[in-house]
Amino acid sequence: MLTTLTAHASAQINNTLNQADSLVSITLKVKGITCSMDLNMISANVEKLTGVQACKPSKQGTTTSFIISYRPSAVSDKEIIKVIEGTGSCENPDERPYKVKQ
Repeated sequence: MLTTLTAHASAQINNTLNQADSLVSITLKVKGITCSMDLNMISANVEKLTGVQACKPSKQGTTTSFIISYRPSAVSDKEIIKVIEGTGSCENPDERPYKVKQ
């Protein structure tokens, strides 16, 4: 009986871990993008984060959407937003012009 309970509890834990480790996709809208280099820099910086599988921008505009696939067990959406807003402008690397719309 104890072996059956232990095996059942172990299966539940493994199932929970697998769910927590599955990929999630979010769409973040970012303001302040002025050129395609901005898109490339933001995508590259986000994709450097452990747990991020992809960061794909949509068509550039006043507000550009990024679809980001990541593992919540490795990185949070807050960490992703921090990296986006911490990316320097291609024209002036000391500026932080990008803002994620909440």
